[in-house]
Parts: sequence; C-alpha cells; structure tokens
Amino acid sequence: MIINIRVDYTIADIETMEKVSKDLKELFYQLKSKFDIREYIEINTCNRYEYFIYTDLCDANEPLLNHTNQNIIIEHGDSAVLHLFRMTSGLESMIIGEDQILGQVKDSKNLSKKEDHCGKTLDTLFTKAIHVGQSVRNKTKINQGSVSIGSAAVDLAEEHLGDLKEKCVLVLGAGKMGTLVAKALSEKNLKAIFVANRTYYKAVRLAQDLGGEAILIDNLEDKLTHADLIITATGSPHPILSKERVNNIFKGNINKNLIIIDIANPRDVEDDVKELGVKLFNIDDLRGIADKNKKLREDEVKEAEKIIEEEFILLKESFNLMEINAIIGSLRMSMEEIRQRESQRAIIKLDDVDAKTIKTIDKMTQSIVNKIFYDISENIKQAAQNNDKDTIKMCETIFKRE
Repeated sequence: MIINIRVDYTIADIETMEKVSKDLKELFYQLKSKFDIREYIEINTCNRYEYFIYTDLCDANEPLLNHTNQNIIIEHGDSAVLHLFRMTSGLESMIIGEDQILGQVKDSKNLSKKEDHCGKTLDTLFTKAIHVGQSVRNKTKINQGSVSIGSAAVDLAEEHLGDLKEKCVLVLGAGKMGTLVAKALSEKNLKAIFVANRTYYKAVRLAQDLGGEAILIDNLEDKLTHADLIITATGSPHPILSKERVNNIFKGNINKNLIIIDIANPRDVEDDVKELGVKLFNIDDLRGIADKNKKLREDEVKEAEKIIEEEFILLKESFNLMEINAIIGSLRMSMEEIRQRESQRAIIKLDDVDAKTIKTIDKMTQSIVNKIFYDISENIKQAAQNNDKDTIKMCETIFKRE
C-alpha cells in the first residue's frame, strides 16, 4: 500500500506547519519502526512537509493512520497517488502552476535513491509523477507567465511599496528560492540589489547575474539599514533576524517604511520583529496573490486534471502488470521445476534411452508446458489490464510458492 502523510499550507499556516512537522516526523518513525519500512521518500518545501511510504504490511485499518492531530493529512492508495500527480503538476501548490515543485520532487526522489530507500514501487510511481508534471506543462498553459513563490513575494512587495524602481533591495539566500526572487526583481529597475548568503561564492554568482553586490550573511548591518525591501529565503534551520538583532543594527532608529517578506520555512525572521514597527510578511501573506493567480488559471486546471486522470489509469495498469509479472514469474519457475523433475523420472523408467530420445522428451515437455503457460499467463495479464483485483488475488493464492 502507498501511504502519504503530510502537513501543508492548505490546512495550516506557517507557524502551525513548523510545529506539526515534528509530530509528522514522529508519526513517520512510528510507522517505520512498526512495519520495518524500507521504501519511502521525504519531500520538504516552503509549503509542505510530506512522506510517501510503500509497505505490504500495513492496511487502511491501521490505528496509526487515524492520527488525532487534525493538521496532519493521511491518504493511502489511489488518493495518495492522485495527490502526488496533482502536486507535480503544480495543482497542489500555493501558486498554481509553479515549476519549482517538479524540481523539488526530482531532488527528493534522487536523494531517496542515493540513501537506498527508494525501491521499485516508489521509483515507478515518482518517475510517472514527474512525467505527468512535465506532460501537464507541455500540453497546457498552467505555468505560463510569472508563477513562483519568488514572483509572488515581489508582487506582494509592489502592493505595499508601489513601483520598485529606484528601491534598494536585500535578498537573503542564494539558493533556488532566492534565485527565483532575484529573477523576479531583475526586471524592476532597482537602484541597488544586494545578495547575502552564508556561502559567499553562491552570493557572488547570483549577484553577478543581476548586476548586484554580494555580501556574507553575517555582515548584514550596513546594507540592511539602507534597504527599502528585504526578502528572505534561506534554508537555515534557525531564525537569522531576531528583534534584538534588528534593533541593534538600526540602533533603535527603525526605518518604519521597511518591508520584510520572509518566504522561508522554517522562518528566517522572528515574529516579534513586527513590534519594532517593521512591516513583516511571511508565506501566509501570499495567499491573496495566490488566489488571484488561481482564478487566472481555472481553465488550465481543468485540462490538467484530465491529463492526470488519463495518466493515473495508465499507472494502475502498470502497477497491476508489475504485480502480475511477479505471479507469472513464480508460476513459470514452478512449472519448469515440475517439467524437469518429471522428465527425469520418465527417462529413468524407460529402458535403453539414447541422447536423441532424451532430447525428444525434453522438447515435447517444453512444448506442453509452454502451451499451458501461454493461455494461463495471457488470462492473468488480461485480468491485470481490466483491474480485476479479485482474479489477481485468486492467482496470488493459487500460484503462491511455499
């Protein structure tokens, strides 16, 4: 059974996600321990924490799958698969159609394979999901235009600052999200843009692309006091800007027009920074931008859902065939063992058997087994294509090898 456990922006704000992620991890380890789970993929982004798990030992009635935490979503079977397809297609993102999730899912799968806990089932599932995401983007206009968390953050800044022309902007973080922010800012004719990162060469590389200046994240003081806008998108596990640090940097003389947009998860900026008079926004504040984007893409979403449904049917056929191939392989092996054993018995009982007779017996028994096996295997494959679970289950029972 394929299981998905997650907490995401659809039912939790950023603060709740940060807290519930610990409960989610605990639930995962409980499942992992109880069912000796060796096949799983973890996905962490600014809007979600998720685990995809595959196990034959757990069923839908498992008590751990009836978790009391209302902020943890638990799905299994078809629902879990469809969620993954919708996610890679950009339909489960806060910013509908954004491309970044596809890369994030690829990275999660590759990491899982590297750490040796992505088996055949999840490998097949995620390969298909990535294909679905690519197909949706190729066949629809779901990702047309400016669609990313980074571009949404810039849109939010413009709602509060107006035109960003001649503004000074500081971007904290030169990773994938910081790069998206910088890309969205590059068209705004800024007065100056500064890129800060703990790894200096990454900041230099991004700043050069933008015609900006790179600084180390520990040396923010001078640039921060001159900034009109700060957008933070680091991967730090701990806050970078606290109330005390910001107050010390400004020496008590806070720029009341300063806007900080924190799109990191966990957050880079402590919430009490707002008490200094700074306008502080986070991922939750992008929901208004996200709603506008969603309305613009309603028709594309419908087209994407049709593609997802078609690909889902094909995946189920693939999974059924994977299951059936194991049964057929086991059956073929059993039949061959019986053929060889019984042929040998017959040869021993016959008098004066030469090599030519042995070869004839071998070919004849092979032919008999092949003809019987062909009809059986074709019928089993047909059951798989028709998603005939009862017949598949019966075949597993009848042809089970002890």
